[in-house]
Amino acid sequence: MNSITNESINALITTVQNLYLSDDIPWMIGYSGGKDSTATVQLVWMAIEKLPVNQRKKPIHIMNTDTLVESPVVSKWVEKSLDSMRIAADDKHLPFIPERLIPDYNNTFWVNLIGRGYPFPRMKYRWCTDRLKIQPVNRFIKSKIAEHGEIILVLGTRKQESTRRNRTMTNLEKKRVRELLSPNPTLANELVFSPLEDWSDEDVWVFLMQYKNPWGYSNMDLLTMYKGATADNECPLMMDKDLPSCGKSRFGCWVCTMVEKDKSMEAMIANDEEKEWMTPLLKFRNEFGNEDGDRERRSFRRMHGNLQGNYGRLFHGPYKKEVREEWLCKLLQVQKHINRNGPEEFHDLELIRIQELRSIRRIWVLDKHEFDDTLPRIYESIMDIPFEDPEWIHKNNFGKEEWDILQSVCEKLYSDEELVFEMMYSLIDVENQASGLNQRKGIVDDLEATISRTFYQNEFDATQYYSNKMTRKKEMGGRYNEKFLDYIPEDSCEDTAGDV
Repeated sequence: MNSITNESINALITTVQNLYLSDDIPWMIGYSGGKDSTATVQLVWMAIEKLPVNQRKKPIHIMNTDTLVESPVVSKWVEKSLDSMRIAADDKHLPFIPERLIPDYNNTFWVNLIGRGYPFPRMKYRWCTDRLKIQPVNRFIKSKIAEHGEIILVLGTRKQESTRRNRTMTNLEKKRVRELLSPNPTLANELVFSPLEDWSDEDVWVFLMQYKNPWGYSNMDLLTMYKGATADNECPLMMDKDLPSCGKSRFGCWVCTMVEKDKSMEAMIANDEEKEWMTPLLKFRNEFGNEDGDRERRSFRRMHGNLQGNYGRLFHGPYKKEVREEWLCKLLQVQKHINRNGPEEFHDLELIRIQELRSIRRIWVLDKHEFDDTLPRIYESIMDIPFEDPEWIHKNNFGKEEWDILQSVCEKLYSDEELVFEMMYSLIDVENQASGLNQRKGIVDDLEATISRTFYQNEFDATQYYSNKMTRKKEMGGRYNEKFLDYIPEDSCEDTAGDV
């Protein structure tokens, strides 16, 4: 039986009002557009709207983190919701300030995957959450803490979400410095208020269906979206353990590879013909997130060219040049397809922003020494418009013509040397970038480092080199990689993305 009644909601509204009026500490509400965060914002909104205008003094920032790879349907939903909040708050003289936070354009999903070549996120190498979600929020919160001294973060977290969440919230309750406010263990001067902490999934839906959305949005449409994201198209409001519940539906990044299948997007496409336009997104995600063959798509060296391994095999690091270029082509092709054939509201959808493309270009040319500068050509060939990069400054002593000549010569003279071309174009570009007198400091070290990264004939040669190195360390009593050297099962197929 659900516990949501008019009396319980009114009591909770009074609690929110009293907490809001008790000090001058500004509030921040996390809003993802999902059911829990929507219910949290709605509850606080209802409470503040009942206060006299002269008591609505404290700002309440409604924070939404846009990872830039959110599900397009959910992203559009959130975008329109924030616009509605902005208009309603202004009309009703409410202190709500919608904020859309994004990751640094030099640290987005595509910049790391396609630009730097990071292996796609997985359980042992989950590099995405901190960069795309945590860092943007922490930057914003820290700026407000610096301005006000401390803040109160209002979250829609609930104990019934999981056993781990229940345990964490219960432990934090014991450390409360004030009633209802728990400390944030990771950020000083931040207190956390969780008004829905004891609610169930059923309570959340009952509240959203019984109380009209105060900023003029449709909670019924939210329910419909959740239903569409479940395989059975069901989202029952009556609590029954034998019935499926959309309470476990999760909306997130369409590129997420932390799960084997994106069941949410699959269900949306299967349940609604009008969402079939998302099929290319799902196919592309399944392609780059496929573990089969992923090892071969990556260099046998780590990000900085060093070797490391386990069980007689080297860890494979970043994606190879041709793989990164191929994925950029496919991503732009999907974007163009959706712009032309998707619903009208997605004709301007950007799966990858121009700022991200500029960052990727700089990584490829300046960091990876790929002076053929393929990104503008890839972009223009697919999008049929010029690639604009007004701040791009680069010495054009070498370009695609020189690149092709060098590649041809290396393949002709050293066809059995897998890395000789990379060694040569890297050495040439290191020298080219150090043309100024001040830039030549450390040039010899840079050239030696380039050679040390690329002098292997192939992976077999590199593996033998690493094995001999570990053997010498063992024989001389030094520290060595025991997992690599002392245990080499013949049929081992273990692989780890590792820390590239």
